[in-house]
Amino acid sequence: MTTIAERPTIDRTATTTARGEIATPAETTREKATREEATRFVLAGLRLALGWTFLWAFLDKMFGLGHETTTAQAWVNGGSPTKGFLGHAVAGPFADLYRSFAGAAWADWLFMLGLAAIGTALVLGIGTRIAAVAGALLLVMMWTAVLPPENNPFMDDHLIYAGVLAVLALTAAGDTLGLGRYWARLPLVRRLPVLK
Repeated sequence: MTTIAERPTIDRTATTTARGEIATPAETTREKATREEATRFVLAGLRLALGWTFLWAFLDKMFGLGHETTTAQAWVNGGSPTKGFLGHAVAGPFADLYRSFAGAAWADWLFMLGLAAIGTALVLGIGTRIAAVAGALLLVMMWTAVLPPENNPFMDDHLIYAGVLAVLALTAAGDTLGLGRYWARLPLVRRLPVLK
């Protein structure tokens, strides 16, 4: 049995490669830069995917593209984007609240403007903080409309998407594959950083 004094010391500035070779701090820095770049692209991909999710919901409800909304139910044809879901699919403790404004013109306008603005901001990578907060609020409201979720006592995809939006807001995800850097240079955005 070896004592603490007999144990070899470890050089914490170097790491071992897969072949057992000692990596220099420069190689470790390069690996870190590669990991950070990969992380930026993964976050950008998540931002684009969530942005498209919001935009697709807007387009389908606006024009009735036949995925979830038929042409006859399209908003441009006099349909209501909130009446079907809020009128028939809600459940749980907030069901009566949501049913009370199902199909109301103000609810339709707010919902559709929210979908379009959140989706556009995320796809373009501009205003990601505001888009993330608004998107998370909308998603949490949608979660409360169907409590408890069908397949889990409390967790569903709405809460997971809201969490992903929070990560996107905190990591400048609009800067990669987006216009976030250009957006941040605008005088208005410089004066009001909340618009980033």
